[in-house]
Amino acid sequence: MKSVLNITLLFISLTLSSFAFAKETTGIMDKYDTIKIAEHTWGIFGSLTGPSVENKGFMNNPIFVITDKSVVVFDPGSSVQVGRALLEKIRKQTDKPVTHVFDSHVHGDHWLGNQAFFEAYPNVKIYAHPEMIAEAKAGEGQSWIDLMEKLTEGATTGTKATYPTIALKNNQEVKIDNITIKAHLNKHAHTKTDAMYQIIEDKVLITGDNAFNNRMTRLDNGTYAGNIKAMDLALKLDIDTVVPGHGPSGGKEILGDFREFLHIVYDTSKTLLDDDMESFEMKPIIVEKLKKYHGWENFDGAIGKLISIAVLEAENE
Repeated sequence: MKSVLNITLLFISLTLSSFAFAKETTGIMDKYDTIKIAEHTWGIFGSLTGPSVENKGFMNNPIFVITDKSVVVFDPGSSVQVGRALLEKIRKQTDKPVTHVFDSHVHGDHWLGNQAFFEAYPNVKIYAHPEMIAEAKAGEGQSWIDLMEKLTEGATTGTKATYPTIALKNNQEVKIDNITIKAHLNKHAHTKTDAMYQIIEDKVLITGDNAFNNRMTRLDNGTYAGNIKAMDLALKLDIDTVVPGHGPSGGKEILGDFREFLHIVYDTSKTLLDDDMESFEMKPIIVEKLKKYHGWENFDGAIGKLISIAVLEAENE
């Protein structure tokens, strides 16, 4: 009798846990399709806006690769809730275990979802740029947890920093079953912590925030020169599909367009700086040159600051 009671209580507990899990992930990715972008590679492309109550913090591009035996995840999102919603999406495609996670850089909207995969698969291997691991542990992780919770008004509450444990080297290749992941590390592009990931067999490149598409970048912790250098490298790779940190995927034109954007802002700022112009005087001239990008999310809100950053970088060149 006692054993029957214990089994009944366990069943009730598991049922309630499943209900709570489903409730907290409901709506996060419901309106986003799981898109097959290459033979083994799938993606869910998040909101172009910043983290908010409406999107519950889901605004990056999680990618997963289904190998012969397992699943590899890239940038699992901004919270444990987003990570769990991603795991639900993955389980609709395959019942293979997640064995590896790769994080692109230190900004928490890309990696705080690690927690969900560590909870589900305690032996999962999590990789990143060595500087990403160092900065995350030095306080960036907690700062992003606090920021996401504030901007989503509590939708990400309960998220804890689950840090990558394996530091990558530049050009390192990680063989996972029938798939090869090649890491391209940058010294200082979008941040000092960036890794771009090339899925060799599928000819896919995951850029992290080194490239954006249809959405404005932030370079508060980055450099124009370094970001342009990252685009130059990416354009030389044997790839067919590009997954930017934010915005829809596509071909190499994403890299070319973003490189052009960076060049216009930076090169024009340098030229006008030589003419002793101030940032506010440069703005209408640069905006006119950027007509192609006026439709990008947050163009008006971001361009002034991006020009100021370009001027500061040019002054210190």
